[in-house]
Amino acid sequence: MLLLAGCQDGMWNSPYPSADADKSIYYSAFTERPKHLDPVRAYSEDEYAFIAQIYEPPLQYHFLKRPYELAPLAATEVPKAHYFDAEGNSLPDDAAIGQIAFSEYDIKLKPGITYQPHPALAVDGEGNYLYHQLDSEALADINILQDFSETGFREVVAEDYAYQIKRLAFPKLLSPIAGTMADYIVGFKSLGKTLTQDYAKLKKEIGRDEPYFDLRQYDLEGVQVIDKYTLRIRLKGKYPQFLYWLAMPFFAPMPWEAEAFYSQPGMKERNLILDWYPIGSGPFMLAENNPNLRMVLERNPNFHGETYPTEGEKSDRAQGLLDDAGRTLPLIDKAIYSLDKESIPRWNKFLQGYYDVSGISSDSFDQAIEFGVGGRADLTESMKQKEIDLLTAVETSIFYMGFNMSDPVIGGDSERARLLRQAISIAIDFEEYISIFLNGRGIAAQGPIPPGIYGNREGVEGINSYVYDVVDGKAKRKSIDYAKKLMEQAGYPNGRDRKTGKPLILYYDTTALGPGAKANLNWIKKQYQKLGIQLVIRATDYNRFQEKTRKGTAQIFMWGWNADYPDPENFFFLLYGPNGKVEHSGANATNYKNAEFDRLFRQMKNMDNSPERQRIIDRMVEILRHDAPWVWGFHPKAFSLLHSWYKNAKPNLMANNTLKYKRVDPVLRQQQRKLWNPPVTWPLIAIGLLLIAIVAPAVVMYRQHERSTAR
Repeated sequence: MLLLAGCQDGMWNSPYPSADADKSIYYSAFTERPKHLDPVRAYSEDEYAFIAQIYEPPLQYHFLKRPYELAPLAATEVPKAHYFDAEGNSLPDDAAIGQIAFSEYDIKLKPGITYQPHPALAVDGEGNYLYHQLDSEALADINILQDFSETGFREVVAEDYAYQIKRLAFPKLLSPIAGTMADYIVGFKSLGKTLTQDYAKLKKEIGRDEPYFDLRQYDLEGVQVIDKYTLRIRLKGKYPQFLYWLAMPFFAPMPWEAEAFYSQPGMKERNLILDWYPIGSGPFMLAENNPNLRMVLERNPNFHGETYPTEGEKSDRAQGLLDDAGRTLPLIDKAIYSLDKESIPRWNKFLQGYYDVSGISSDSFDQAIEFGVGGRADLTESMKQKEIDLLTAVETSIFYMGFNMSDPVIGGDSERARLLRQAISIAIDFEEYISIFLNGRGIAAQGPIPPGIYGNREGVEGINSYVYDVVDGKAKRKSIDYAKKLMEQAGYPNGRDRKTGKPLILYYDTTALGPGAKANLNWIKKQYQKLGIQLVIRATDYNRFQEKTRKGTAQIFMWGWNADYPDPENFFFLLYGPNGKVEHSGANATNYKNAEFDRLFRQMKNMDNSPERQRIIDRMVEILRHDAPWVWGFHPKAFSLLHSWYKNAKPNLMANNTLKYKRVDPVLRQQQRKLWNPPVTWPLIAIGLLLIAIVAPAVVMYRQHERSTAR
């Protein structure tokens, strides 16, 4: 009983130390180890969840404003493009695209920004680096980065940004955006060739596979350090989307000392690498990297400071999103991410209050969400009782069913193939798919551009008239009878080839394997059966699937795309002819070609947003709807749940560095955890009473025996 009394102040079943109960800590989960934490290579959502809090590129997206708006981060302002002709003469801002040979951006950095404490920057009293000449003896007791006793820091300068861009150009580092940057940054491609050749020579001379390769000794023609805090980047032609890239960790600064430090012999064997231990100037640093258990971000003590936005959308103030306006960031001290691979344990810990936010898996959807009149999603009563809030947002992404346009049956620009694709587009009821497989979390796509991206048309004017009719101001999918008429016009009445009398057989390539995919694949087959088409499922692993798309042997497939930046060019390029996967190894997986579309793409891609650009976009969308290289599929809708103590939650589908804006109320959180997780003590009491019942007779008998012996 004394033991029970002593535990009243703590929580018996909490996974966290009681000493952390009143601290400003954010709790969340991750499902698998991020593969890359080096900003030159990282390019996935699970990786950005960490590195975007650690690294600071020149720009960022405004946290509250919509449409999405770029804002300064490490830069003092959003840089403005200056244009030049082939002879180097300055051009006006409204110069025709054909006149512009080069664009230049001068990036002016904020002085006083410093890196986080790190052993790579530790120096002695004379300025010599402490850990740049390590041998096996010095590394004998080193297993993690924190085993180094000394750390140091220095100011971030323009040279560090130039160094990182050179890293992007280094083919050995396999940056996923190197191909795109080679098309624009002057000298990027030629530098890559030089670095590859010289690195091979260095390895041969030193006799090591991965020696330190000092990129400072190389010049990149299109990147010039003007002074300590100014960087100039020169691009080929006009490319306004480049500003969006400057908001991604690819363009964050990298100190040369980090590569010199991590390249030493013995480091890689201990996982002491940049892909494991980042070094940034952002509001947080990776304090613990134990991906089999947890990953911890802590406040960077050297953070230069930033304040919470003071303006946003009209509704933000009423929703409390401006309550912290002007406060110094970050608003939390630590973020703890626990490894939780299974959805049910994650969900239960959220309901117990041990995670601050949660998505909603299909298994838990009915427990959390109910749909009211008109299909509006709302929380169930049990969620409301816990004062849990729901946030929804249509994602800036698309999932589509692609037709291989180089296929002799389903592809090409013949009227026969086009009508067949249009008929299939009508038959595949993605509204039904969203309802069955996504619990209503999505909207049917009308074209390639998601809502929230410039160029997307909303309402009646945005409806795809080849697939939908407008009924009472809303889109209604055309009937199967209409689709069957298109099949007849295409020469496939009732799904049979009029010329041969044979049934039409099409092939669907997929990576969906196992029993969990069976219902999904059966549904897809039934959509084709509506038109009398026999669909053969060809399931394979991802590597084989990629090989099929590269060779053009896949006929029909599902694929998707997430926006890199909020511009229609980032979606249209997936259908641009010169990006064809078979001929050019590009991102155009359907190998679609249309001369007019390609011409308009080249005209549109580097234009500033304007009514003229919108007219071109509308024409491009109309061409795509007519040709139907995709069944347009759907745009997913994100559902997020958050506890009442979690503040400043606003979906931002472009920004990745939003942890600094989050705030928690630890007192309210602890109160709710105690309320929701009362200790169940009766089993302990029952066991104690049982032990007493067993032991007491023995004690009585022993004492009686002692007394009788004494007499």
